[in-house]
Amino acid sequence: MRCDVLDALRDALVEMDMVRVNDLVKEALSSGFDPMKIVEALRSGMDEVGRRFENGEYFISELVMSGEIMKRTLEILKPHLKAGSGSKGRIVLGTIIGDLHDIGKEIIKTLLISAGFEVYDLGVDVPPEKFVEKAKEIGAKIIGISALLSTSIVNTNEVIKKLREEELRDKVRVIVGGAAARPWMIEEYGLDAAVNDAVKGLEIVKRWMDEDEPTGEGS
Repeated sequence: MRCDVLDALRDALVEMDMVRVNDLVKEALSSGFDPMKIVEALRSGMDEVGRRFENGEYFISELVMSGEIMKRTLEILKPHLKAGSGSKGRIVLGTIIGDLHDIGKEIIKTLLISAGFEVYDLGVDVPPEKFVEKAKEIGAKIIGISALLSTSIVNTNEVIKKLREEELRDKVRVIVGGAAARPWMIEEYGLDAAVNDAVKGLEIVKRWMDEDEPTGEGS
């Protein structure tokens, strides 16, 4: 069955089997799988790695190794992802302070660039004010915040506060993505969207570029 390949790919990433991951990605591409579906299978695998890390089943070495496999695999997939024509808008992206993981950020960054967005990547462990400063500097309409750990995602509320202080809240939308993202955080932290599905996140960002008001969407 076709879905078996994606399930096997997810499991291979969780097990940190780089050779099998590469083989399965090539098999999926040659079999005609949508590259976005392959990315989602990998994202699901990274979510499981993050869950095991938070539960103490995995340690930092496993997190780093799986992250490296993910990065290399994204490089293989980049040529197969549909490229956008022209700039569809500017987006500030980064992993919130208290979180040093960049895999989720790299996934959505790859999808956004492939879709034609200009992405300004601030890196990891980014203070709230840096997101706002960069958005103000480049005139970005969207701030994307990545968070793998539930202990760090609470800091996203500070980004909202900083936007209000700068009188930019009605001009800039904020989307949080990652394994720790939950729909209830939209109201709790004042966000515009909270998703743990990279493809859905991309769809929301695309739609926002043509909308005037935040929508409060979750997954």
